[in-house]
Amino acid sequence: MNKTAIITGAYGAIGKAIALGIAQSGEYRIVLVGRDESSLKNTVEDISKGRGTDEVSYEVADLSLKSSIKSLARRIDYPVNILVNNAATCPRERKETDEGVELQFATNVLGYYWLAQELNEQLGNAAPSRIVNVASYWAGGLDLNDPEFKTRSYDNHSAYRQSKQANRMLTVASANRLDPNITTINSCHPGEVNSKLSNDLGFGGSESPEKGADTPVWLAISEEVEGVSGKYFADSSEVACKFSTDKIEIEKLYELCSKY
Repeated sequence: MNKTAIITGAYGAIGKAIALGIAQSGEYRIVLVGRDESSLKNTVEDISKGRGTDEVSYEVADLSLKSSIKSLARRIDYPVNILVNNAATCPRERKETDEGVELQFATNVLGYYWLAQELNEQLGNAAPSRIVNVASYWAGGLDLNDPEFKTRSYDNHSAYRQSKQANRMLTVASANRLDPNITTINSCHPGEVNSKLSNDLGFGGSESPEKGADTPVWLAISEEVEGVSGKYFADSSEVACKFSTDKIEIEKLYELCSKY
């Protein structure tokens, strides 16, 4: 099995279902990424038993830290066919990482940006490769003058919504810089799944993890989206994204991320 798929946030409800969905295609070696080694080990066992592949492994990394992502990328010395950026957090109080960045912005936004940057060569070596950014319809309110809530009053809904807007905008910015014949990048809204993250936002979920993972898995492996890049999807269909048209703000965000 020569193809590799990397899934971040892989022991959460949706992340685990995404990993299992890709594994069940029978075409990919699966690498799970997260910071809790015990949860990663348990998820490897579950996916290996879930009618998927026995070629499942994990890498421990804190995706809120640039230093940890750089270390992870150095360990991944093989071509990467699929990168699913799914890791996300939503603390109810403002927190900062050990590198001094507000935790939601670091994990949900910079983590996506950093990992795609650091694995650019590995993705290129597997061309045609794909990046899938798990975003959300619950998006908006991005303040590029205060993305870390240093001057604004923090609440986790606002921080989460702006992070998901940023995911969708960075997808467009990255697509403008990537050759779609080598690497495509798209974002999507997953299904409504009961998870720790949705609970932190005060919600439950009406769909199973498997249903919630349908669109990310489809974007990762379907021939229907071959060569498509810079788009936003929901329910396995392209959806117009109101955040994808402001080229100036998109470039400002990309430039902001490049300074971290």
